[in-house]
Amino acid sequence: MSVNRYPNLFKPLDLGHTVIKNRIIMGSMHTGLEEAGIKGIFGTGLSKMAEYFAERARGGVGMMITGGISPSRAGAVAPFASKLTTRSEASSHRVVTEAVHSHGSKICLQILHSGRYGYHPFVVAPSSIKSPISQYTPKMLSVKEINEVIDQYVRSAVLAKEAGYDGVEIMGSEGYLINEFLVAKTNQRDDEFGGCYENRMKFPTKIVQKIRSEVGPNFIIIYRLSMLDLVEGGSSWEEIVELGRSIEKVGACIINTGIGWHEARIPTIATCVPRGAFTWVTRKFKNEGLKIPLVATNRINMPKTAEEILENGDADMISIARPLLADPFWPVKAKEGREDEINTCIACNQACLDHAFVGKLASCLVNPRAGHETELKINPVSEDQKMNIAVVGAGPAGMSCSTTCAERGHKVTLFEANDDVGGQFNLAKIVPGKEEFYETIRYFKKRIELTNVELVLNKRVSTDELLKGNFDKIVIATGVLPREVTFSEGGEKHPKVVSYKDVLERKVKVGKKVAIIGAGGIGFDVAEFLLADDSILEMKPEERLKQIPRFLEEWGIDAEYRSRGATSVPKTAKKVREIYLCQRKKGGLGKGLGKTTGWIHRKSLKSHGVKMLSGVKYRKVDDLGLHINFEENGNEIDEILNVDNIVICAGQLPLNNLKDKLIKEKKEVFLIGGSLKASELDAKRAIDQGTRLAAQIENASSGQVFNAPVGTKFKLMEFFKRLS
Repeated sequence: MSVNRYPNLFKPLDLGHTVIKNRIIMGSMHTGLEEAGIKGIFGTGLSKMAEYFAERARGGVGMMITGGISPSRAGAVAPFASKLTTRSEASSHRVVTEAVHSHGSKICLQILHSGRYGYHPFVVAPSSIKSPISQYTPKMLSVKEINEVIDQYVRSAVLAKEAGYDGVEIMGSEGYLINEFLVAKTNQRDDEFGGCYENRMKFPTKIVQKIRSEVGPNFIIIYRLSMLDLVEGGSSWEEIVELGRSIEKVGACIINTGIGWHEARIPTIATCVPRGAFTWVTRKFKNEGLKIPLVATNRINMPKTAEEILENGDADMISIARPLLADPFWPVKAKEGREDEINTCIACNQACLDHAFVGKLASCLVNPRAGHETELKINPVSEDQKMNIAVVGAGPAGMSCSTTCAERGHKVTLFEANDDVGGQFNLAKIVPGKEEFYETIRYFKKRIELTNVELVLNKRVSTDELLKGNFDKIVIATGVLPREVTFSEGGEKHPKVVSYKDVLERKVKVGKKVAIIGAGGIGFDVAEFLLADDSILEMKPEERLKQIPRFLEEWGIDAEYRSRGATSVPKTAKKVREIYLCQRKKGGLGKGLGKTTGWIHRKSLKSHGVKMLSGVKYRKVDDLGLHINFEENGNEIDEILNVDNIVICAGQLPLNNLKDKLIKEKKEVFLIGGSLKASELDAKRAIDQGTRLAAQIENASSGQVFNAPVGTKFKLMEFFKRLS
């Protein structure tokens, strides 16, 4: 038996009336599985949600918290979103709680009233002040209605107990209704629930007090407290501490750390955020003398980080949410000393939050089974179904396909033309803020070893070799080729013109003035790379992930809490280069970036003085620089960008030259990832296609492509969007 390297992480927590088996909480995430319980609209029950949580329970999580469930229809985050207001709804949750309890874990239901953030016209708030990120102006609640909302919270908590939940979490953070009561800028009332802070905090205090009175002592109450609002005019530190003491006094068992309102223009969970970047505020709160257990959260994705936080006394528990999407067995792997087998969350948001905000089921870029546990099953094949499979290309698509095929019992040979696996991830990992991509490559290398995939490196396999290899099925995952550009007046081969690959691999020396052609994901990445000074680029990845003071300064977060909301004037790093980011399309740049992260990239580049040009026509490159034409205020403008280098990031083309001859020779051939579709180098699609093909490859017909279902809710939301 392996030595437990994480004694604090796996120490039980005694709450008096119950014991949580370890210090790991799966934090709340809205997945869309909650809505499956709305019969006749999105599904027939919560069986998918039950299996989703059961898999994490099997993985060893101490306690889980559901996605936000509203205490009323007006409090729902969107039309048809989940609520808990009736006994009938409570009974549908029984399948969830029983599934979790059967594997020895605990589960709490999060009660979330969206307040002015709701995506529907019936939103309510303490004052009729529209959120900057919302479509609707909220109706101001009367005192009578406020007391009714408090009773709705209590009713939901009682129903959660009836449904078998071990407790509830009261969402008092992220800018939702409770937060809106606490802050004067969103609460401009002059009655008993407004004015002084004592009045403004009556709302959450009464909610917790009344819930405790109704559910009794043997029920967990977690309060998610916004310790950092990260908006101007947010709570002061003194107010946060006062609220914490009040919440502890009226009966909460645990206080969970909340970081940032949704409208805050500061990243809090994206991959550019260093690991454990906000544990300092939980430690600061703990030093105020509260006895209640505190939970640290945000960008804690590996056991070593979690253990250090607990060992340092920063918190009593650790909340990891997306890391358990990425790997449901994170806890048991950590406990058994198998950290190198953990499929690490890279904090990309592409399949979790980005999906949730458009009505798709939340899943995970590196683990497409997340949220799809009941339909994407990885089952072993029988002896008579076992096949000899070739996978060509060891990028994300090829690695996911080959290891899943091998896990199921097929014999797999994985060919890679380069001297290492990873494909385009080997370029992405170089970009400052994307160091987590190293972890995905590490994970797949270990998977290749554990599943006995035969890996053949430095081998650009030919069609003849594949035909002679006696393979039953051949998967082409050879990725993409950079798209070449032509200029109307020439200059494509001028020495100033360089490829993004050569730039990221530092094979060319780039000057101080640069134009980037192409403003997709790669163009933005190259800009970020060129803006970084050598001190950052030469750091080891693990050191970059610890740059918390630099991150706080750059994004204007005041760790001394001298202002409300803990905001300060951002301190931009020294300007390294003058950069022009250009695109052919008219309109804003970066529209194809992630829904929840694109704004971060745009803001970062703008803060570093990057000039963004759209609707650009590229004429030529010569010794003077890049000659362009673009429209400004209705006028055609010719301009020469006097730059030292022009970096080409103008998209990609599928690399699939092996397929035609193989198909002609009647071989069963499949294209996945970039070799099928090269747009935006979509690793989410690549890994999903590879996994889904591998899950049923023995029954798949040549040329079939398997993609994740988009779901009824997404289709419905798209329909309403078109109507409006």
